[in-house]
Amino acid sequence: MQAARGTPVDHRDDGPGRTGEGLLSHPRSWLLFASVVVVMVAVDQVSKVLAVRELAGQPDVEVVGELLQLHLTYNPGAAFSLGTRFTVAITCLACAATLVVLWTSRRVVSKVWAVGLGLLLAGIDGNLIDRMVREPGPFRGHVVDFLMLPNWPVFNVADICINVGVGLILVQVLRGVSLDGTRVQAAERPDVEGES
Repeated sequence: MQAARGTPVDHRDDGPGRTGEGLLSHPRSWLLFASVVVVMVAVDQVSKVLAVRELAGQPDVEVVGELLQLHLTYNPGAAFSLGTRFTVAITCLACAATLVVLWTSRRVVSKVWAVGLGLLLAGIDGNLIDRMVREPGPFRGHVVDFLMLPNWPVFNVADICINVGVGLILVQVLRGVSLDGTRVQAAERPDVEGES
């Protein structure tokens, strides 16, 4: 049966891994990604506001003895106080990383990938907000850190999001699960189940 004149014929398969339909591959997975970003950025920013309000000028607060304490500090560097002399460069990298994660998220179908990317972006942007709005000024702002473990740099909720997000992404990569939820090894080696 011929298509009506002017109507394009779609020859693509309708499988679960199908990509390229509209702007997003799988709107529900992208909404999960976006929800994780919004919720965790909000948690990060609220926790920082409370930390500044309650901990400024105060001694350290023991939450779980000496294992977990609240200690307010301002970090001009990256996560865990790395690169403290390169605040502007780190801010520019965070802006670029935000664009890369957003572009990548368009193809996400796997829910684990959606959560991992969402946490990663929430962590990047949680600290990026600080660099844009806090003293000493845009692109040079210092990040609020307040969670302290023994023999470990002081960190915040955004840092936790980055590490958990990267962990989930690494798990998916090691499992061979791509953004669309298909297993890369199975796709490349269809006879894998027949091997001993």
